[in-house]
Amino acid sequence: MCNKENTLLRKITLSVLLTTFITACSTVTIRPNGGDKDNSPPDYLDSKPFYFGGPIGKHKVDVNEACEGSDVTQMQTVTTSSDWFLSLLTLGIYTPRTAKVWCKEGQ
Repeated sequence: MCNKENTLLRKITLSVLLTTFITACSTVTIRPNGGDKDNSPPDYLDSKPFYFGGPIGKHKVDVNEACEGSDVTQMQTVTTSSDWFLSLLTLGIYTPRTAKVWCKEGQ
């Protein structure tokens, strides 16, 4: 009886951990001038490759080039569902992140 309870407890614990892992996402948003988060489609969007959870792979986004000289209103890095799926598929070896940039209109 005790062995069955341990097996059930392990299954529940594993289910909770997997659910937490699957639903976990991360987003970092920077707004140089403050204000509310912009939820409109970004002017620049690109997936950047990282490896082993992120320590391998350094990338820069040239916001002057992305915004063609206009001011930047918001920058964001996010783990999208496709980024997460690729990380899961490669067991965390390949862990892409998506970079987004919003530019000031009418400049």
